[in-house]
Amino acid sequence: MRKSPSTPAPTAEPGHWDQRYRQGTDGWELGRPAPPLERFLRNHPLAPRPPGQVLVPGCGRGHEAALLEELGFSAIGLDFSGEAIGEARGRHGPDRAGLRWLQADLLDQQALAAAGLAPGSLTGIVEHTCFCAIDPGRRDDYIATVCRLLAPGGWLLGLFWCHRKPGGPPWGSDPQAVAAQLGQAGLVAELWEPAAGSVDQRQDEWIGLWRRPFSPGGGRSAPP
Repeated sequence: MRKSPSTPAPTAEPGHWDQRYRQGTDGWELGRPAPPLERFLRNHPLAPRPPGQVLVPGCGRGHEAALLEELGFSAIGLDFSGEAIGEARGRHGPDRAGLRWLQADLLDQQALAAAGLAPGSLTGIVEHTCFCAIDPGRRDDYIATVCRLLAPGGWLLGLFWCHRKPGGPPWGSDPQAVAAQLGQAGLVAELWEPAAGSVDQRQDEWIGLWRRPFSPGGGRSAPP
């Protein structure tokens, strides 16, 4: 069920996450990129190749964004927590040609447009811990934003924590439901499987790669 805009959940407020970063209660922090994502990006035959502009929503301390820059992409780390963006800059350096930090709400179209994230402006999106942090009632909004920002042929690489624990965040997911939601939005799956190499506290992770088709029928007429 959707939350009423007039009474947002505490987890929908940047201040909630600012406090968690200040207090060190951000249990999702690994101090490095998520191992399944790093392994995929470095070694998997389906891994997208640079160049391209890639967004990491809910980037936290920015480890995946810094990895993307290292691999040759132009990365944007986005988070609506100013504390998170400040720590990302402190760890990985200020804005530069291959890496930019952006404090904004992924679901705020006006804020994204003001920051230059127009429809079709992204080659790729890397998902890790953002999908499970937002209220499940807004997951369709998340997916709609992904589809709007990706250029035709663009890709979504996601590591989803499909746990069965009640409550959240992190809110769990059902693997079949995630695949169905993304497919219904028009994204085409190239990979969707249990992740390999997850840390002990993150079992039940699934990794997937989806494409926005070049044509309405789902065809692809250009290389990754």
